[in-house]
Amino acid sequence: MMEHIFIVSAEDAGNLCVKLMFNDGHQSIVDIGEFIRNHPHPQYNKYLDPNLFRTFVIDDGNIVWGEDWDLIFPVENLYNGKAA
Repeated sequence: MMEHIFIVSAEDAGNLCVKLMFNDGHQSIVDIGEFIRNHPHPQYNKYLDPNLFRTFVIDDGNIVWGEDWDLIFPVENLYNGKAA
């Protein structure tokens, strides 16, 4: 169990990937584009546009896209370099 692990910062790593920095110093690069392509849904597909993809924010220790959290992933998965 990964208690108290959260994202402290995120950078666009190119090609719909993000570089995530966690509160324990760990870093992961996660291919979010692969998740979107493998799970097509109108709510997700718009983030295949690199300009929209870069609109992510850190909210409550997680990376999210959209005002209503269109995309959000379990922090444990992201820590391990996976979206899902």
